[in-house]
Amino acid sequence: MLIKAKINGIEVQVEKGTTILEAAGTVQVKIPTLCKHPDLHASAACGICIVKVKGSARMLRACCTPLEEGMDIITHDPEIISVRRTVLELILSKHPNDCLKCGRNNDCELQKLAADFGIRQESFKNFLSPLPPDDSTGTIVLEPQKCILCGRCVDVCQNMQNVWALSFLERGFETRISPAGDIKLADSPCVRCGQCSNHCPTGAIVEKDDTNRVWTALQDPDKYCVVQIAPAVRVAIGEAFGYPVGTNLTKKLYALLRRLGFKAVFDTNFAADVTIMEEGTEFVERLTKQKGPLPLITTCCPSWVDFMEKFHSDMIEYFSSCKSPQEILGVLAKTYYAQKKGIDPAKIYVVSIMPCTSKKYEIKRCEEMFASGCQDVDVSLTTRELARMIKQAGIDFVNLPDEDPDHILGDYTGAGVIFGATGGVMEAALRTAYFVLNGKNLKKVDFEDLRGLNGVKEAEVQIDGKKIRVAIAHGLSNVEYVLNKVREAKKNNLEIPYHFIEVMACAGGCVGGGGQPYGVTDELRKKRAGGLYQDDRDCSVRFSHENPYIKKLYAEYLGKPLGEKSEHLLHTHYKARPVYVK
Repeated sequence: MLIKAKINGIEVQVEKGTTILEAAGTVQVKIPTLCKHPDLHASAACGICIVKVKGSARMLRACCTPLEEGMDIITHDPEIISVRRTVLELILSKHPNDCLKCGRNNDCELQKLAADFGIRQESFKNFLSPLPPDDSTGTIVLEPQKCILCGRCVDVCQNMQNVWALSFLERGFETRISPAGDIKLADSPCVRCGQCSNHCPTGAIVEKDDTNRVWTALQDPDKYCVVQIAPAVRVAIGEAFGYPVGTNLTKKLYALLRRLGFKAVFDTNFAADVTIMEEGTEFVERLTKQKGPLPLITTCCPSWVDFMEKFHSDMIEYFSSCKSPQEILGVLAKTYYAQKKGIDPAKIYVVSIMPCTSKKYEIKRCEEMFASGCQDVDVSLTTRELARMIKQAGIDFVNLPDEDPDHILGDYTGAGVIFGATGGVMEAALRTAYFVLNGKNLKKVDFEDLRGLNGVKEAEVQIDGKKIRVAIAHGLSNVEYVLNKVREAKKNNLEIPYHFIEVMACAGGCVGGGGQPYGVTDELRKKRAGGLYQDDRDCSVRFSHENPYIKKLYAEYLGKPLGEKSEHLLHTHYKARPVYVK
């Protein structure tokens, strides 16, 4: 049902139930807000989005008020602007004035609104709570003094991710954000996904900054610094430099990383191809030889692994033992590459550029992340951290020439690059699984049913006359549905509902990772994913098993997928972990 109304004298026609905020956007009016995010429910917490209705003395909050038939909305006048400015000044009265030292400086929604409303001085006495930062996770840092109580992080953590690591504590003037029980984040259910950081409008939650460690390593003559870039980074980094969302900057990134001082530039996509060789083979072994239970569940996402170990440890037997591409590249750099180049593995310093904050956790997750004899990946940086390093170095990123990676661990296929989008791991694995079972390649390699942003995607794929039932879930709140179907079938001795399951912790997969540029929305996720799918289509080789450097790796070093050396270097184990640490 359509309704008609006016906004600033302009006629609008929208679906019934459309909020005033949404309706205003259809006539190019942007009503300011701090608490509302397109991913999240309207909470009306900040009060900045107030508007008037002609003929009424009330002011309404546009984010949560549906437009009604015949309404005549005013979005700005002197009184509205004055109220909004006062609300901002009150928020700032409980906020530290340390913008220059803040991780969100020049990229802060509160800072921007304060500038837009011409706030140049403190109108109210400043009341700062003596709340120390919490950096216990080693991945994200909670700075409660900078929290404006918008509630976005709580909504993300509880509803989008179903983790419930963050809550509101206390009441009134003492209200604050913290894990339940007022404990450290590291002792809470937190899975380090960073979605709280990616949705926070201020610097109250930011990634742990490891850039100084990398700068120091690059200047150390005793270190041979190498670097890898994840699939999703290449289609997001450009947002920090004015490129259209989804622009693929792979070859510029190779040039950039050499300019920063790295002696070798690799690509995590190569390791994604290795993952497919191992995980695809593992799937076929379980499917045809019953070497492990079905469904096989993917394990590329460390936040999902953490979530599973804490909340769903009964599913450990279904988990693929294959490490993530980040870890596979790290261990191969310190073994295979070191051997071929005659470099002491102890001198190789591996840096990874990831779209993810939990990758900082993964590099020390267990002893198997030290399979090379030392820590396989030394530092993991987010896309945001790399953007800062580029600017610190003064490199004209936009005008850099295109370059190629170091081929030994750098050449990738289309299957490797789509890992960065939800459904991509599944699609890549099925391409190779089909080959292993049939001895020939699929004619149609694009699995359109596995793509898109539906929270749960289910499909049937024909492989060697077998119907392979697959499921894809992204955003941890969607996982329960899929796992419970497996549990129910097992409990009642019914046929398994799926043979293969892919899970990514973040909505959209890695393109929407917690370490990606701020301001993520579904529109941005689609465009970033579109850049990866285009890269896949442009690749001359679209099957992991056809990557000539992958063939060489197995022939020269690994032997075969799931072989003795592969098992030692490329695989891991899982264990139940407590939800709360005492």
